[in-house]
This record gives sequence, structure tokens and C-alpha cells, in this order.
Amino acid sequence: MKVRSFAESLLITLTALVASLALFGLFMLCFRTSAGETSRGNSSGRGFLGDLYYWMYFGAFGSKFSWQNTLTRAAPLILTGLCTALPARLGLIIIGGEGALVLGGLAAAGTGLLLQSCSPLSNQFGMAAAGMLTGGLAIAFIGMLRYWRGVNATISSLLLTYIAIGVFSFLVEGPMRDPASLNKPSTYPIPEAAMLGKMFGMDVHWGLAFGVCACLIAYVLMDHTTFGFAARMAGGNLRAAQAAGLPVGWLIVATCFLGGATAGLAGMVEVAAVHRQANASMIAGYGFTGILVSFIARHQPLAIIPAAILFGGLSASSGVLQRRMQLPDASVQVLMGTIFVMILLCETLYGRFRIFMPREVREAMAQ
Repeated sequence: MKVRSFAESLLITLTALVASLALFGLFMLCFRTSAGETSRGNSSGRGFLGDLYYWMYFGAFGSKFSWQNTLTRAAPLILTGLCTALPARLGLIIIGGEGALVLGGLAAAGTGLLLQSCSPLSNQFGMAAAGMLTGGLAIAFIGMLRYWRGVNATISSLLLTYIAIGVFSFLVEGPMRDPASLNKPSTYPIPEAAMLGKMFGMDVHWGLAFGVCACLIAYVLMDHTTFGFAARMAGGNLRAAQAAGLPVGWLIVATCFLGGATAGLAGMVEVAAVHRQANASMIAGYGFTGILVSFIARHQPLAIIPAAILFGGLSASSGVLQRRMQLPDASVQVLMGTIFVMILLCETLYGRFRIFMPREVREAMAQ
């Protein structure tokens, strides 16, 4: 049964991706610029669409540099994808990963400055704990509003994101601002020794390892423990879970906290591995792209890893498309939006293919 379910999910997801690429190609053919038309003449016979798909692949996976760029961009997407995927197991669609990320990054930057007299390892642990606690509490608050006050989790988490970005901008441009940051308001930089290094000599920081480990832990927790079973039961039928005596309120708050903690950790990684300080560059849309990652992975923790790598590759290819085909940077955003719409449309295909149905169901339908 699990093999059939996996095969069905894989087939429908691949169908959605292929359809999205086809629609994106048609869109670019209809609205390509004169510069893009010029690039077609220098395409060595590939044509405009051939160039488009070739440079997208090359920018994402075509070289060692491309892979390193893709994996670096995938690291925060893995963690923000979990922010949506974990609460989704209880039927909650949380889209506040961006807010949890910026608040977690801000808390990590402040903690890094407070602990600069400590050892580098202690400083890193402190920043990670601060980021995870801040992000976790932010999303746990959404769970509390949903359970005890009946507030829609999707709307409240979206509003939380805007509030979080406003708080972030106020503190970075005001009380926490480094006077030396003139053109780009930023906090004071954390100690150089507290920065996260690169993995195994590659130009990829340890945030990727944090994301992979978080997915493995989430998989074990949600699929192989009584906590995960209780969460799935509550997500399947809330009233039945309550009738069975499960602590539904605690399950919702705890799961939302764990999801927010992963997004907060993504903020810490952005500070400690990329920017060294909190500034507006952290508001890069990783939290919103993480929603797409979670949906394309069908909220499965292990499937989030390849989905994040895919979207990290798409993001990495945008620069190559700009340089090689003179296409706008927003072109890749159009493709990501198309993928999201196609994934939602293809949800209607689940359960419609007889080949993936259990044998008993197929025999009943044949009679």
C-alpha cells in the first residue's frame, strides 16, 4: 500500500512539474523581450525554448558551482518547508515561516552579540536556541489562537509575518542598528569566530546539514512515535481525537512550536552563515517559498529535501537566465507560481487511477 501511494504521489508530482515547465515555456514564448529574441539567434541551433531549459538546468545543476549555489539556497528552504509541513499533519495550513525566520534571525543576532565573550561553540548553541525559541513561540501562538479562539491559522500566520517584518525593520533600523551601517541598516556583526563554517571543504555552509537532520528527526517523530500517531489522528478527525481523550490542544501547540522552531533555526543560519548580522537581506522570501516546498512534498519531511533542492536550483538559475538570455529576475518567480497552481490542480487526481488502488477496491469496482 505504501509503495502504491508513493508511486501515485511521484507520478502526479512529476506530471505537475512537466505541465508547469510546458506552460512556463509557452508564457516566455509569448512575452519574451527583444533581448531574449536576440539571444535566440546565438543559441547554436537550440532555439529559444531550448536555450531557456538548458540555461535553467545549467544554472541549477550543470556545474560544481551551480550545485553549491543550489544547495546553499536549499538549506533555508528545507527548514521553512518544515514550518508548513509539521502543522499540516494536524490540518493547519501555516504560512508564517517568513515571519518566524526573520524573528529567529533577529533573536540569534542579538544573542550572538550578548555571548560574544563566550566560546564560539557556546555562542553558536546560544544563537540556535534563541532563534528556535523565538520562531517556535511565534508559530505556537498561532496554534493557541486556532484551538482556543477558533482563529483561522492561515490568515493569522500571514498577519504574523507582516507584523514580524515590521518589528524586524523597526529594531534593525532603530534600537539595534549599527551606526556604521549607513546605506543598509544592520545590527552589529556577530563575532567572526561564531560564524558557521563550510561543509567538508565545499562552498556550502552547515545550515544544509541542519536542515537534513531536522527532516530526519521530523520523519521519525511524526511517523514512528506515539506523538506523531496522535497528531495524525487529530489531523484526520479532531472530534474523534478529543473523544478518544487525546490532548488535542497540547498537540496543536507543540507541533506548531516545532514547525516555528525550524523556521527560527533558518533565521539563525542566515545570520551565522551568510550575513553575519541581521539586515533587510534576510527578508528574501524563503518562508514563502518554503510553503511551495511543503506542498510539492505533500508535507512529508523526507520529501522536503529533494523538493527544496529543486526550488533552490530554480532560484539559483535566475541569475544565469538574466546573464545569458537577458530575462527578468522575476521569470523564475512566474515558474514557481505556476508549479504551485499545478500542484493544487493535480490534487484532484489522487484516488482516480485504478492501478494505484488496492486490489479489493479494484475488484469491487469491476463487479
